Amino acid sequence: MANLSQGRQLNRTYVYGNTVRNMDVKRAIDGRPTGSPLREVKAEAKRARKMNMGFLYVLFLAAAIVVTAYGMISYLKLQADITNLVKDNSRLEQELNNLTLANDDEYSKMINAVDFDEIRRIAIEELDMVYADESQIVTYERETSDYVRQLNNLSN
Repeated sequence: MANLSQGRQLNRTYVYGNTVRNMDVKRAIDGRPTGSPLREVKAEAKRARKMNMGFLYVLFLAAAIVVTAYGMISYLKLQADITNLVKDNSRLEQELNNLTLANDDEYSKMINAVDFDEIRRIAIEELDMVYADESQIVTYERETSDYVRQLNNLSN
């Protein structure tokens, strides 16, 4: 029994004899070599190279980030400009509509303010004007729809 209790107390030391030891299996598996030491060193060096970022690689990543950020900022600026242009366009359309309505209203007021009967009375009574006879009416054939220009005086 003394041997057993000594084995339990000294489980981390080497014990001579044929007694059963309490072994830590996980530690024994972790401590076991997996292959040749040269292969392990090469694998570790390969892992270290993969994790090591060179200066050019870091410079390339920084340039890529700068270009991407510039593109995003330019895109957002263009989008804001388009939004402002759309707002300005709608404001100008509203202003045009308001001016068109005001113009139409003023035109209607002027047309309604003109008394055609009074103009006819003044022309006939005060200015001695008369309606044209059939012989005085000259009809022109228009080649274009814009206007007709009289080139000579047709008065008799």
